[in-house]
Amino acid sequence: MLKNINRIKFYKNNFIFKIVNNDIISGKHNVIRTRFPPEPNGYLHIGHAKSICLNFLLAKNYNGFCNLRIDDSNPTKIKKKYISSIKRDIKWLGFCWHGKIKYSSDYFDQIYHYALELIDKGLAYVDRMSKIDIKKFRGTLKCLGKDSPYRNQSIKENKYLFLKMKEGEFPEGSACLRAKINMKSSSVIMRDPILYRIKFAYHNQTGNKWCIYPMYDFTHCISDALEGITHSLCTLEFQENRELYNWILDNITTNFRPKQYEFSRLNLQYTITSKRKINTLITKGIVQNWDDPRLPTLSGLRRLGYTAKSIKEFCYRIGVTKQSNNIEISTLESCIREDLENKAIRTMAVINPLLIIIENLPEKHEEIITVLNHPKKLYMGTHEIIFSKKIYIDYSDFREIADNNYKRLVLGKEIRLRNSYIIKANFVHKDKDGNIISVFCTYDPNTLHRNPKDGRKISGVIHWVSAIKNIKAKFYLYNKLFNYKNPSGKNFLYYINNNSLIISRGFVELWMINAKCGEYYQFEREGYFCMDNNYIKNTSNNLSFNRIAKLKNNKYRF
Repeated sequence: MLKNINRIKFYKNNFIFKIVNNDIISGKHNVIRTRFPPEPNGYLHIGHAKSICLNFLLAKNYNGFCNLRIDDSNPTKIKKKYISSIKRDIKWLGFCWHGKIKYSSDYFDQIYHYALELIDKGLAYVDRMSKIDIKKFRGTLKCLGKDSPYRNQSIKENKYLFLKMKEGEFPEGSACLRAKINMKSSSVIMRDPILYRIKFAYHNQTGNKWCIYPMYDFTHCISDALEGITHSLCTLEFQENRELYNWILDNITTNFRPKQYEFSRLNLQYTITSKRKINTLITKGIVQNWDDPRLPTLSGLRRLGYTAKSIKEFCYRIGVTKQSNNIEISTLESCIREDLENKAIRTMAVINPLLIIIENLPEKHEEIITVLNHPKKLYMGTHEIIFSKKIYIDYSDFREIADNNYKRLVLGKEIRLRNSYIIKANFVHKDKDGNIISVFCTYDPNTLHRNPKDGRKISGVIHWVSAIKNIKAKFYLYNKLFNYKNPSGKNFLYYINNNSLIISRGFVELWMINAKCGEYYQFEREGYFCMDNNYIKNTSNNLSFNRIAKLKNNKYRF
């Protein structure tokens, strides 16, 4: 029944899959129908990926159906670019929705008639109090609400007023349709919630047909019922809403009753997923846009270099529970490292260059050395590096004086160049301010790919690039966007990491002139990188690379 249960970690100890499995076995449902219902007011983020995996995999593994339903009940928040990004992200993750894309607005006619049904049953009324008074009358957790002066209007008057709302005869904000439930309820959400509000706004799907629009809670449960959704899955913040959904469905004429199940939302450390707060970051120029690689949006992660496989693996690992917690960002990073470990080409790049001059080499010496693209994947082929009189190493890989714990180049000591020779630092050249400009070294011509025969101890291995033949490159070194694990409060901007992006200019090996977007590279000792498809190679042969992830347990210079 459930296919490949041992192949997908996501299914292990997943309480929702167990519920669905029991529903199938018991015969409660013959066909499983789920849905993914995003609101088009921003880009999808890593939390949505968890919901996408859950809903689409449930349907797939039980030969059921998963709908994509765009929640467009608020016309002022709809943007076509958000709808396009939603479709793109779902396809990128490798999932396909059932049939055509559905919109909440597809059901506006039916929802309107359900509103009339509630009015006819004396369960809804038109309230003309101001928003401020409605909120005041609703009360708080400690103070019960009180009835609106419009609550006991006749059914006839409410129908007349609701029609006037529909015909555009009330100004925006001057009237709304409320459910007539219980203003003394311990649940604030059940204290006569608003079902319809007036908005004189053009709608992306329905044009100017409507000037009244149903609220999300009224729309959501009815849409699920109309689509025959068997398992309505949402995060825990909608747990209290379930009581309202049940009340609505209990009091309208519908042939199907969805069952809602809640699971914990995905909270990732050192970042935020709130669309409102992400929009604040964009507006204030702290990040570039919704696809900024520092954001946890799927577009941002994709641009940074994350693969769909790594995102899904992350969702599988964290699983689906009712327990709220903050997931360590290292869990996400380990997923991309594991995916790229076997596909990233090994090559060298110098991000913060220091010139090395090898004294015992001729001025025009250029030696071609062939190296593997991956030490464990011979089928990935080879590429050529150029050993020349002048090379670059990273500035942090040299010290004039250092203790024995420093395993890099030190004045008077030897070090091995990756895939090349052993060199010894002899003296340095400094500018008038005492800054090191270059280091003069000698190399041992008998040490290519092998250790010296006289038993000399070499302290370590460093990477390098020819200073004669190379490609200039720009490196975008992305770090955590926030300095605080849980920056979700009102003062979240206080925790912005001012070093979340450091741009460095350096060099990559000459053969990287053919680097392409969509390829992955492990710059040895630096991390995993890819070309950013937002940056195009210019005429001076400059390349731009995003650092996807640091190497495991590696202390970086930035």
